[in-house]
Amino acid sequence: MSTIFSRIVDGEIPARVVYEDETTVAFLDANPMSPGHTLVIPKSEFERLNDVPDDVASDLYASIHRLVPVVEDAVDADASTVAFNNGEAAGQEVPHVHCHIIPRFDGDGGGPIHMVAGEQPELTDDELDGIADDISSGV
Repeated sequence: MSTIFSRIVDGEIPARVVYEDETTVAFLDANPMSPGHTLVIPKSEFERLNDVPDDVASDLYASIHRLVPVVEDAVDADASTVAFNNGEAAGQEVPHVHCHIIPRFDGDGGGPIHMVAGEQPELTDDELDGIADDISSGV
């Protein structure tokens, strides 16, 4: 099934494309959180980050790395929030990997990334150690 982003890549849906190379494309978000809100996607359709092959992931990060300062400069932003929503429970609305570059401005009312999931859990040292061990053993 072709996502709206794949249809943009194929030229079926218009978009304000700001960058394109062999494997990635970037365009302004149609529903921006701030001026200059840009989405960077792999041209091939992958639903989640763990589905993206290493070579495409490298290209995607290179495009993000290139675009962040350009987007910030274009709208005279003080900073930016750069983020992925990875899966529906995390707020991913389009099942095609996409990175948000959201320009941020002093006093814009937005919060840090730590506020995205609501209240922070209270975890014991044993719980934190167990989680760290589970992550380390899965790498």
